[in-house]
Amino acid sequence: MAFTVNIRGHDRPIAVEEGQTVLEAALSQGVPYPHGCQSGNCGACKSRLYDGEIELSPYSEYALTAEEKSQGLILACRAVPWSDAEVGWLAADEIVAHPLRLLECRVVEVESVTHDVKCVRFEILAGGPFVFSAGQYARVVFEGQPARDYSMANRLDQSALEFHIRHVEGGASSSYVATHLKVGERVRVEGPYGTAHFRESHSGPILAIAGGSGLAPIKSIVETALQRSAAPPIHLYFGVRDVRDLYLEAHFRTLEARHANFRFTPVLSQPSGPTARRTGFVHEAVGVDFPEFDGFKAYIAGPPVMVEAASALLSARGMRREDIHADAFYTEAEKAMLQVPV
Repeated sequence: MAFTVNIRGHDRPIAVEEGQTVLEAALSQGVPYPHGCQSGNCGACKSRLYDGEIELSPYSEYALTAEEKSQGLILACRAVPWSDAEVGWLAADEIVAHPLRLLECRVVEVESVTHDVKCVRFEILAGGPFVFSAGQYARVVFEGQPARDYSMANRLDQSALEFHIRHVEGGASSSYVATHLKVGERVRVEGPYGTAHFRESHSGPILAIAGGSGLAPIKSIVETALQRSAAPPIHLYFGVRDVRDLYLEAHFRTLEARHANFRFTPVLSQPSGPTARRTGFVHEAVGVDFPEFDGFKAYIAGPPVMVEAASALLSARGMRREDIHADAFYTEAEKAMLQVPV
């Protein structure tokens, strides 16, 4: 038995089999439905239910708050129809739908930028051109390893794909990158995915908040924004535990010297010794520096607890939820702890 689901903004309805989610059905039928983790954790597929009966499988309250649910919002990746229905994804005018590509790539650089983060760069051998928006991510498959999602750190006009991969204890792919990955190896890359991307139409100030390897998509967004001829004020806050976790500091200091509208602020949450840098949680530093965020758009990426704390601060200071574009980096273990099926 299948139900018919109309998607506002799409020219034809989709058939959703019993027990299937709206997102699963849409993607299988070629609908470029905005999505991210596909596990109820990120909120990228947040949609509005206009008509019909839908049951939501378990999900993270970060992705969909109780208030949002009461207002008729759903997560397409958790939404199982029990009748014909009509849905529409949010901010459809701002969602980009680049062609999905399957790329064959070669590793051209592997660089240790901290004790647990590798910066890796790939050249595209086949499957291009690869077009994406700053802040998006791709599914990366190293030889013999499970697929994992990593954000692009490069700008679109740079030929090499750049990824920042943090070694997660017990993580299959990240352990492989940390100990075995070599220049010359072949890698498969599929994408782009994600909706926490740079909004080109926005002309107001930009607040970028990164935690750990969440710097990757934020780097792409900041550098893309700085390329514009009339770039607005851009504030980048980079939160890490200690000095040894900082990377690309010299790079962003150079950008700061070149662009009067750009400010870079590293913040250490657990410094091991005296430091002249800002200390504390990164969202607290933002809260001290900005009493309100009129006209801002925010881009946040990193550990879920940091993303949630920063998003809550911005909302409390009056920033609209639609102006907060967040990408929480869940590890596979964290997904399992949430007991949300992937």
